[in-house]
Amino acid sequence: MSHENTARDAGAARLPLPSTALQHIRVLDLTRVRSGPTCVRQLADWGADVIKIEAPVDGAQLGGPRQGSDFQNLHRNKRSLTLNLKTDAGRDAFRRLADTADVVVENFRPDVKTRLGIDYDTLAASNPGLVYASISGFGQDGPYAGRPGFDQIAQGMGGLMSITGKPGEGPMRVGIPIADLCAGLMAAQAIMIALLERHHSGKGQWVQTSLLQAQVFMLDFQGARYLMDGEVPGQAGNNHPTSIPTGVFRTQDGHMNLAVAGQEIWKRFAIALGREDWTTDPRFETAPARSENRDALTEEIEAVTTTQTTAHWVEAMNRAGVPAGEINDIGQVFRDPQVQHLGIAQPVTSQERGETHLIGQPIKMSRTPSHIAAPPPLAGQHNAEILSEVGFSEQQIEAMKRDGAI
Repeated sequence: MSHENTARDAGAARLPLPSTALQHIRVLDLTRVRSGPTCVRQLADWGADVIKIEAPVDGAQLGGPRQGSDFQNLHRNKRSLTLNLKTDAGRDAFRRLADTADVVVENFRPDVKTRLGIDYDTLAASNPGLVYASISGFGQDGPYAGRPGFDQIAQGMGGLMSITGKPGEGPMRVGIPIADLCAGLMAAQAIMIALLERHHSGKGQWVQTSLLQAQVFMLDFQGARYLMDGEVPGQAGNNHPTSIPTGVFRTQDGHMNLAVAGQEIWKRFAIALGREDWTTDPRFETAPARSENRDALTEEIEAVTTTQTTAHWVEAMNRAGVPAGEINDIGQVFRDPQVQHLGIAQPVTSQERGETHLIGQPIKMSRTPSHIAAPPPLAGQHNAEILSEVGFSEQQIEAMKRDGAI
């Protein structure tokens, strides 16, 4: 098949383009809940023609209510097609669509796609250029492949909860579904790599990631400490595990973050606090000494920082070239002048909620920027439009509706 087909281009043109970067790419979105939709959002926001495949409306919605903030934020810039993949007609329609697609993304349990006959090998037989992305809890095979995946389970199994929180207080999850989010972003990256490679080979491929793989990868330097040095990192609370003093410090009216990394910044920090004597104090003079005397150093720092407000110290530290920042709640984040300047919160007119805002892409591009061009679709909003693009007649579409295939 041609990967620049006119049916896809016509379909993409029916929605306002959020970007022209991926406007010639068609994506079939079989994903639910979070990791998969996070992946697909990266394609939709950059202009791909994303067709969200949903079960015919039955009042249930995996991933929360359609009007909910979570669903709204995950599913913008898409079209919706309802298909019952348990029916012959529904599977036939999906396979016909897949012949026109560049990408299919799914996050079913590993055996589901094969059981439905919509696995990579089946679809690639008639569309060898297809990039097929699978996200699972623990991988497509192996001893845990059949386990249901969930973000907090992956956070625990992937080691993150053992290094999060204060020492002695037990394991602590991170405040966002970081395993889901990272798996979705990595799957999107894999799709982009596969699409780039296709320019040379003309062939698609099956790309895979999982919540567990993403979480272990995100251990980063903490994982490398174990693999290379045999160290098993523990919890350090708000303190950086190796760079001292880096962490949360009390001020006169609250708390602030400081990141005093390296000897040069340490000297600037001591001078800015009026404690240049620390730079020659044997307890604090070197990084190993500061690590050994972390608690004593924190006590002395806070004896100074609690004499002035957070705003005072953040301004003073940044002026001195010492990284420092406020610790904002979520409301303060979106009221922050720099966040507003960056335009991350973007306006949209939701079909269910009216005028509102969603979180836009954190990437700026000089020629092909992204914006939220369309709110999440209603379930099945584009059924007739999409099916007609792959050759279904009005009569066939009506028959599919009557038979419960859409």
